[in-house]
Amino acid sequence: MTSRTLRLSDGGTVRVLEQGAGETLLLIHGVGLRAEAWEPQMALEAHVIAVDMPGHGESSPLPPGVRLPDYVAWAARVIEALNLGPVNVAGHSMGSLIAAGLAISRPDLVSRVALLNAVHRRTPEARAAVLGRAAEIAAGAGSIEAPLARWFTPDQAEIRGKVADWLRSVSQQGYAAAYRAFAEGDSVYADRLGEIRCPALVLTGDGDPNSTPAMTRTMAGMVPHGQAVIIPGHRHMVNLTAPREVCQALRDWLATREAHA
Repeated sequence: MTSRTLRLSDGGTVRVLEQGAGETLLLIHGVGLRAEAWEPQMALEAHVIAVDMPGHGESSPLPPGVRLPDYVAWAARVIEALNLGPVNVAGHSMGSLIAAGLAISRPDLVSRVALLNAVHRRTPEARAAVLGRAAEIAAGAGSIEAPLARWFTPDQAEIRGKVADWLRSVSQQGYAAAYRAFAEGDSVYADRLGEIRCPALVLTGDGDPNSTPAMTRTMAGMVPHGQAVIIPGHRHMVNLTAPREVCQALRDWLATREAHA
């Protein structure tokens, strides 16, 4: 695995982890994490590229006040800078909102799209809760214990510890900006999922209280070439806690024929 810095057309920089050969698979992590969150998927049979989101890891931040479409435009600049043509894009959580927006707004850049633990039109109660957490994080009062408790079961202490370290080390400015975009982002492209014409995998764990199986089935049903996969016994960090099942689902998705009609 190699690490390098990619310079974008707007002058920003992005840290990239890269491994393998074949079709390109771009991986975009969730809020508070970094490219290493995709470690199990780096071994997939593809040219795998995992990136640090803006203001995370070693990637430069976006300007203050950004929202989800700004992160989608950032992802488009990343793919253009890679200069590899259309790529397969998989995102987790906030990364899945970016990936979906990219497949909708820039279909010329996306061969296939995978949405892991995505959110779609939260209930009013859930929306109020996540907006409250965004306000706490922006004020520097956010706690990592609450998300860790939602994401992991007690027997997943080792993986939980890794994720806790990433959450502790993330830039608070980058974290707050991304979390605000994530909190407001569940409805931005929600009514346009039917515009996605490429093969789409929508996946979650059956124990994820935020990216629920019902959301996953709804999103997959809106996409003409969508498939829903629900992994039993897992929560929000399913790509880390159920790596074998997630990697197999991604392999099956990568094997699907491209379809843009």
